[in-house]
Amino acid sequence: MDGSPHQSDPLRRARLRWRARRGLLENDLIFERFFSRYEHDLSDADVGALTRLLELSDNDLMDLLLSRKEPEGDLADPDTQRVLELLRTA
Repeated sequence: MDGSPHQSDPLRRARLRWRARRGLLENDLIFERFFSRYEHDLSDADVGALTRLLELSDNDLMDLLLSRKEPEGDLADPDTQRVLELLRTA
């Protein structure tokens, strides 16, 4: 995705996919499409960005995914913004 080394640990990717299961169906659907398309191409930087996004509440995450808000603070880094853009278009 970004030219970084591929995240090759299938267990780490599986844990991330499990953690992406959310309370809001809309979030689940977005993450399901994202993982179907990009799971095997994720880099370590992508996994780190996804992990930071998944620390948000369902509603805050939904606002970012639907472009109601833009990332701020620690989430305003290039890796997170790139992954967020992929999530928005998945």
